[in-house]
Amino acid sequence: MSTASINSWCLTSVSPSKRSSPPTLRPSVVASLNSSVSPPTLIRNQPVFAAPAPILYPSRRGEEMGKDYNEAIESLKKLLSEKSELKATAAEKVEQITAELQTASASDPKAFDPVEKINKNPALYSELSKGQSPKFMVFACSDSRVCPSHVLDFKPGEAFVVRNVANMVPPFDQTKYSGVGAAVEYAVLHLKVEYIVVIGHSACGGIKGLMSFPYDGTTSTDFIEDWVKICYPARTKVLAAHANSPFPDLCTECKGCGHHTSLEALGTCLKVIPAEMRLSPLDLLPVIMEFGLYV
Repeated sequence: MSTASINSWCLTSVSPSKRSSPPTLRPSVVASLNSSVSPPTLIRNQPVFAAPAPILYPSRRGEEMGKDYNEAIESLKKLLSEKSELKATAAEKVEQITAELQTASASDPKAFDPVEKINKNPALYSELSKGQSPKFMVFACSDSRVCPSHVLDFKPGEAFVVRNVANMVPPFDQTKYSGVGAAVEYAVLHLKVEYIVVIGHSACGGIKGLMSFPYDGTTSTDFIEDWVKICYPARTKVLAAHANSPFPDLCTECKGCGHHTSLEALGTCLKVIPAEMRLSPLDLLPVIMEFGLYV
């Protein structure tokens, strides 16, 4: 489905003249904790999709950095005393780390100081301290590569943002996923946003999960399978139309269908908000991000 057709659906589905009565609430879904001593799978740090562990370089300065460095050197010396064959490689690594630390110490300590950043624009932050009046509400994926402020160049105070796995919007339901409903209600009723933007993107782990989980009564996660199942209708459509396609192609197709499913669900949330209590018309704007491209 093209962006234009989705936009057309969006603008008509939430218009005041076509509001429908609130949908019947579905039965409450209750979760209970068992008495097993085994912690949940997520806490056991067993990822659904294996990926190389990132190498993190915390931003530390001064005595804390020096202390960590000294401790690392002592640990390295102990290791070398046990495995002499590592000495050459270790010496090279120590020189590299030392150079990095010296570079960090020589750099401007205020380069990443948020207070300094605020001080550069006191008028803006002084105004924001009095309240917010964003024009946009944005749904985006929690994916670290898809930052709404970076993608759409938002300044502080311009966008009220909700981020979750696979940028999904559940349908209206006061008993389940109420956090999303509360965000929509607050943005529309109190902040009076003019636009709601849903950002989809390629290479989404949540969409991969939706397309690969068996949904046969068994589960391998405590939360993820239930969450991405919000877009299960999109999965069904894709499998029916592209059953013989390679898995990457299925994920690509599901990305667009899942995006449309979220827009439809967003419409069910908006329909229960009286038109006189929100700005009209309230536009829904779909954005699908391919890394490096915006369509």
